[in-house]
Amino acid sequence: MVIAVASDHGGFRLKLAVKEHLIERGYKVVDLGTDTEDSVDYPVYGQACGEAVAAGKANLGVVCCGTGIGISIAANKVKGVRCALCTSVEMAELAKQHNNANVLALGGRILETEEAIRITDAWLDSEFQGGRHKRRTDMLDAM
Repeated sequence: MVIAVASDHGGFRLKLAVKEHLIERGYKVVDLGTDTEDSVDYPVYGQACGEAVAAGKANLGVVCCGTGIGISIAANKVKGVRCALCTSVEMAELAKQHNNANVLALGGRILETEEAIRITDAWLDSEFQGGRHKRRTDMLDAM
């Protein structure tokens, strides 16, 4: 499984921690930047991650910015992406179970690293429930 990661400057440190954790869990990780804490524009990185997932270059993606809001909006502009901004383990589980989120957004200024790792693990370890939720994700994908 390949997971793309991307961030702006506000999520850079969190992205590095998540990336290291994903590698420790045995995932292949593709880092789409940014590579420093110098100010950059989050839409560039949210779009890059979204496009990698939508094109099948990565199975899933994780994006980080200061709050997770802007970069999640950017990722969701890419057709085929269902990016969920999660601030709790329960949100992450439901994002996968009900929405089959293929990109996870995290806020580097909002979450402690340990909580972000727990959220990431919950999202990765959850499974899409299908059923009535599949009908709804199909509707989203058709938009």
